[in-house]
Amino acid sequence: MPLQPTHRALFLANATVLVTHQIDAAYWHEWELFHIPGGHQVNLLLNLPIIALVLYAQAQVARGEGPAALAFYKLMPCLGALTVAIHGLFFALGHEAFAQPVSLGLLACTAVLSCLQLTALRARQPL
Repeated sequence: MPLQPTHRALFLANATVLVTHQIDAAYWHEWELFHIPGGHQVNLLLNLPIIALVLYAQAQVARGEGPAALAFYKLMPCLGALTVAIHGLFFALGHEAFAQPVSLGLLACTAVLSCLQLTALRARQPL
């Protein structure tokens, strides 16, 4: 199934929100929530392959055809769901990080966009 323009737009929107969340994560010292040894410096190094993967995935999805495009398209809502689940757990455990309106908005947008991506894929019709 070739990816339609709406599939590509949803992917780009979700990738943008998730990368922006990673910027927000630096403000909230997310490495402390995860107890990452080496703190900010190691967190930066860990983000290099994650962001490289998202950028590579974007290139594959932008092409819109073949198994690679479909596989990378599916990757983004999985990353989105994982992000929302992890932060939901942090909230449930009483952590106050990411509690500002835009931070919460980014997480909410990630959840919505991930669901929209999967819904669009399931429809398998030109959108």
